Amino acid sequence: MLNNPTLDQMHALGLAGMSAAWREMTAQGSGEDLAREEWLGLMLDREMAVRADRRLGNKLRSARLRFADACIEDIDFTAHRGMHRRAILSLAQGAWLKAHENLIITGQTGTGKTWLGCAFGRQAARLDHPVLYMRMPRLFDALALARLDGSFPRLADRLARVELLILDDWGTHSLSDQQRLDLLEIFEERYRRKSTLITAQLPVTAWHDMIGEPTIADAILDRIIHNAHRITLEGDSMRKQKPPQA
Repeated sequence: MLNNPTLDQMHALGLAGMSAAWREMTAQGSGEDLAREEWLGLMLDREMAVRADRRLGNKLRSARLRFADACIEDIDFTAHRGMHRRAILSLAQGAWLKAHENLIITGQTGTGKTWLGCAFGRQAARLDHPVLYMRMPRLFDALALARLDGSFPRLADRLARVELLILDDWGTHSLSDQQRLDLLEIFEERYRRKSTLITAQLPVTAWHDMIGEPTIADAILDRIIHNAHRITLEGDSMRKQKPPQA
């Protein structure tokens, strides 16, 4: 059997998974008792697995999650932090993403909002949804810079089209008139088309005052909260250091 030419052709076609499976079965002699259809099936299974891993890696790199390793499986449900196993695992199935609904995670500083948001971001990527993570201060800086260098339409299009936009540290700064209008434009484009995940220290009841201008605040919140699932994290800051042992 001409292994080398066959492997060369597989590599030329970008079939890394199939070529790896071919080499392993040939080297180990594990495929001698298999029919041709079974050989082909095993190689195709490996190719699909390799491509799925590559696709997930690409999505996670594009997402730029603050906590890249955060995942739903690592949630400690034994800690009393307001996270209910059934609700979290239900959200992890991704129906809210398919329905273009939102997710709001609130709680005091240090309660794990950002980590949990990143865990949902990783889960969305696993479900083959493109994800983008941005802290609110960085978002506003990027929008302001894009207006200056002419790239605003491209950035606005990216923010509108990504299937899950994670906005971290919502409400930590007062908003300018331009920032209010930018937020309204983003949420108008995303409303009932894409999903947004927001983490905030401020409770939702305080968001209207935080946005500042009543008419625009009404319009923004109407596009965020009415189709949003909510998680409220409780407890002390997880960043607090334990006192030294005597």
